[in-house]
Amino acid sequence: MLTTHPFDDDKLREECGVFGIYGNPQAGAITALGLHALQHRGQEAAGIVSFDGGRFHLQHTLGLVGDHFSSEAIIAKLKGASAIGHVRYATTGDTSIRNVQPLYADFEFGGFALAHNGNLTNAQTLRRQLVRRGCLFQSSTDTEVIVHLMATARGGSPVDRLIEAVRQVEGAFSLVALTSKEVIGVRDALGVRPLVLGKLGDTYILASETCAFDIVGADYVRDVEPGEMIVIDGDGMHSLRPFQPQQRRLCIFEYIYFARPDSVMEGTSVYEARQRIGRELAREAGVPADVIVPVPDSGVPAALGYAQEAGVPFDLGIIRNHYVGRTFIEPTDQIRHLGVKLKHNANRAMIEGKRVVLVDDSIVRGTTSKKIVEMVRAAGAKEVHMRISSPPTSHPCFYGIDTPEQGKLLAHRMTVEQMRDFIQADSLAFISLDGLYRAMGEEKRDPANLGYCDACFTGDYPIPLTDALESPSAEANVPVRA
Repeated sequence: MLTTHPFDDDKLREECGVFGIYGNPQAGAITALGLHALQHRGQEAAGIVSFDGGRFHLQHTLGLVGDHFSSEAIIAKLKGASAIGHVRYATTGDTSIRNVQPLYADFEFGGFALAHNGNLTNAQTLRRQLVRRGCLFQSSTDTEVIVHLMATARGGSPVDRLIEAVRQVEGAFSLVALTSKEVIGVRDALGVRPLVLGKLGDTYILASETCAFDIVGADYVRDVEPGEMIVIDGDGMHSLRPFQPQQRRLCIFEYIYFARPDSVMEGTSVYEARQRIGRELAREAGVPADVIVPVPDSGVPAALGYAQEAGVPFDLGIIRNHYVGRTFIEPTDQIRHLGVKLKHNANRAMIEGKRVVLVDDSIVRGTTSKKIVEMVRAAGAKEVHMRISSPPTSHPCFYGIDTPEQGKLLAHRMTVEQMRDFIQADSLAFISLDGLYRAMGEEKRDPANLGYCDACFTGDYPIPLTDALESPSAEANVPVRA
């Protein structure tokens, strides 16, 4: 099979996206729109749970938001003035309907729905403990651990139970939850995964990114702070602090690749950050060239910044086909290797006879980069140079980004020169770690005062990796932290 499934690309795989709204009679429809805007964060499955004052309404589906939630009949079933939603890429658990979020459970206090962006690094350890206590798990996703921790809590309100639960988990998480009385949002103590607060008239909204506010006409209010819990109910919005204050460590890859470029994170425009990264990359690793070409679509802002700084024309030398289906079946090996051209094709008129600089956001396994370099050469490029707007990705992520095991990361196995030889470029360069931090407004990377999680580049994991260190393959996948 020649597959063009979006997660078979040679890219780090996005985590998930969450959305929540309280106090709007169109809550279900607004949540569906918000999930459309967050589709880039998860394309395997989507779900919405609403509450109408009497009962909860659940709609879960495999596939894209628009494949299910564009139906008026489906939206009509999502009755009520409060709702939460989720788009999923499976970082834990398989792709099946039982793992689609929001998860829903009936407690002594009533119904409860939960959606999660991130990854719990002690979920398997907690799961074993909970199973020994008699808990029966219905899914293989780490999020269900939080539901059972709430069920076995010492009692109290849903907020009290949720606080008790999240204090026991390790890892990166942004959660939205729905009860009969409130919508709750909570962000892990380091703020690795994003969560923002908005307002539509008198209605409060929680979402993974601000682009979800734009699509529904809501205003961005502020980011949910690391370690903060937001409770939205009939009396308004309340802020709680269930965790001890810590230095924030937002995932720096949100700015490089994961977030939509039209989002704002912690006061910084993602698009402008990517342009600054491109400019810094040009200063660090400029090369004589005739044209700067982005690898679409994620490489576009950085390539623009690179071109502006280098004073070299920017052109769309590679065209992306946005209408490729999820799979294309072809039994022969002769055709299989051409799969990259289903999504990307060289624009010969822009690159033939020219020295080309290709700008992309990352190299993971290197297979797609190699094919793109080959494709640009075949279109007549005189030289092909590759520039990457992130440092080499040499370590796996355990905080909600699905990365290959360490041995499959090209930067873990090879030097930059060996990587250049592998992808067959005339030259290859990555932005330096200090250069990345300069682009983000800091003088350099300061290990004593880090504002971001950059573990995929450095192996500096800020949150314990309890489950990974207990696994049989831990030595091969988890570097020892000094």
